[in-house]
Amino acid sequence: MGFEKEAISSSSSKKLRSPLPREDTPLISKDKPLSSQPKTFANVFIAVVGAGVLGLPYAFKRTGWIMGLLMLFFVAALTTYCMMLLVYTRRKLESFDNGFAKIASFGDLGFAVCGTVGRCVVDVLIILSQAGFCVGYLIFIANTMANLFNNEISMNSSLSLGMSSFTAKSLYIGGCFPFQLGLNSIATLTHLAPLSIFADVVDLGAMGVVLVEDLSLILKQRHEVMAFGGLSVFFYGMGVAVYAFEGIGMVLPIESEMKDTAKCGKILALSMGLISLMYGAFGALGYFAFGAETKDIITANLGAGWISTLVQLGLCINLFFTFPLMMNPVYEIVERRFWGGNYCLWLRWLLVLIVSLVALFVPNFADFLSLVGSSVCCGLGFVLPAFFHLLVFKEELGWKGWTLDVGIVALGLVLGISGTWYSLMEIFSVKV
Repeated sequence: MGFEKEAISSSSSKKLRSPLPREDTPLISKDKPLSSQPKTFANVFIAVVGAGVLGLPYAFKRTGWIMGLLMLFFVAALTTYCMMLLVYTRRKLESFDNGFAKIASFGDLGFAVCGTVGRCVVDVLIILSQAGFCVGYLIFIANTMANLFNNEISMNSSLSLGMSSFTAKSLYIGGCFPFQLGLNSIATLTHLAPLSIFADVVDLGAMGVVLVEDLSLILKQRHEVMAFGGLSVFFYGMGVAVYAFEGIGMVLPIESEMKDTAKCGKILALSMGLISLMYGAFGALGYFAFGAETKDIITANLGAGWISTLVQLGLCINLFFTFPLMMNPVYEIVERRFWGGNYCLWLRWLLVLIVSLVALFVPNFADFLSLVGSSVCCGLGFVLPAFFHLLVFKEELGWKGWTLDVGIVALGLVLGISGTWYSLMEIFSVKV
């Protein structure tokens, strides 16, 4: 099965559903400046790299470093493959002569293949995943800043039970709010590219400092490490890896704004390859440096000092500028539903306010993010891309193509169900 052949084939076009006029209206109807390859690379990088990287050393501790690397590279390859399934499925649908308008988003693709139900499923999953990630970003920023500059405040009291009670966490979230209103007022991904590049530089610098610290500790002392964990941690490791490669909802908008869309596959493969190598080094070295003492968030192992402060501030800056990029698909969905697909400033500001309020009052953000990532990311990242591809190319796929698509759908469902169950058990379990 070749992607290029799939992109131009149209033998099953008459059997696909033609969108209704309003639903088929492109999310981006006006001509906008297109992104160069470096800007596209930056957008892909910052859309994928997020808070999940901080949990990789602990995941390697649970799964073993060799098993963790294998799962990480497998998920990276599968995620890249599913991203390209979305791209080429859209290209084929847009090549039809039966009235398809420009498919500008994941939701447009869902409607073109499965009608209103397909769009609604995609829209709900994207809103939950992207907004959920952004809630986690704000909580991480607020708690990290409170730890750095308000050490006398216990984080156990960081959740305000009354509107009149303001803690360090609420003050830092409130401090981020006006700046996020400004950043989220930016209309296009292209205009966000400079922020993406800046955040990438800061993030790479922070991760570089952690890697140097890890290497220095490894040279001073060797810890006993495990190469392979048991089968009991397989689904946990896969869930962490899937969460780490967040951002599939961004692939269609990013590809839409490329100057040279023919090189989309090359840029995606290069970006995901470099990210997976960086993730592997970060996770393995972090585990080697601290061994059995590796904590769930690697920055907690660094202790006090300027290195720890620099790393945590760098990660906060990265997540701060990632926020508007990750919220972009949510804005496209809500503006299409409630504002005719046009840019609406007050709707964006309302969504920023809602996300900020949720971040302020969520008591256990780790379990919340785990639940959102496990239940939503597998559906968006694996199940829907393979399912849509199967429906569009069903008459042209051989038994190998059918087996591959059905296998990806089945794997996504198994990982999603098992990960959701694991997360719910963590949330409702009694922790001593």
